[in-house]
Amino acid sequence: MHLQLQVLPFQTLQQLPCSFNFPPRQHKDVTIKGSHSRHPSVSVKSLPRRVFLQLMGFSPISLCIYPLFAAPMQEMNEPEVIRTLKLSGGVRIQEIIEGEGREARDGDYVQVNYVCRRSNGYFVHSTVDQFSGESSPVTLPLDENQIIKGLKDVLTGMKVGGKRRALIPPSVGYINENLKPIPDEFGPRRSLLSHAKEPLIFEVQLLKIL
Repeated sequence: MHLQLQVLPFQTLQQLPCSFNFPPRQHKDVTIKGSHSRHPSVSVKSLPRRVFLQLMGFSPISLCIYPLFAAPMQEMNEPEVIRTLKLSGGVRIQEIIEGEGREARDGDYVQVNYVCRRSNGYFVHSTVDQFSGESSPVTLPLDENQIIKGLKDVLTGMKVGGKRRALIPPSVGYINENLKPIPDEFGPRRSLLSHAKEPLIFEVQLLKIL
């Protein structure tokens, strides 16, 4: 169940019932008698809790209006929002880490690590071993005649150390089997090309601009 909070004017707050309603208490007389005292006995009347709170500066209405006296509120930080950029070819890019230094340009050779998944999240191929964590970076030319155009568009403009996640539609993906990146091993190569006609998710990290 979701609660919706609304700021009310002070006049309205004064009319609201307060949860700090204490039951009426009867005054009790406490008599202190000293059998060996020379002074007369003293009678002390106990104060009701409501009166005690008012004397201390905490009236029930103030506790309703200012709940910070009752319980401190924890500071909440807003979650970081990752913005998505859609390119003209249909590629959707999320900038995860910006990186440093100059940007990669057309014609550059870059060294990258990547993970490729299907659009439903199923793993296809990666340059980083899922179990040992060891990586085998690949060197790619920023030339759409040699690598898939969608990935070339993702890498262009990246800085060293940067990381991007992108959804690449098949129209700018593996339109032929000679485009990089593609695994050398038969099994991973066959698995990747079997999903060439569907959108693929690439998460790439730029290691070097050569």
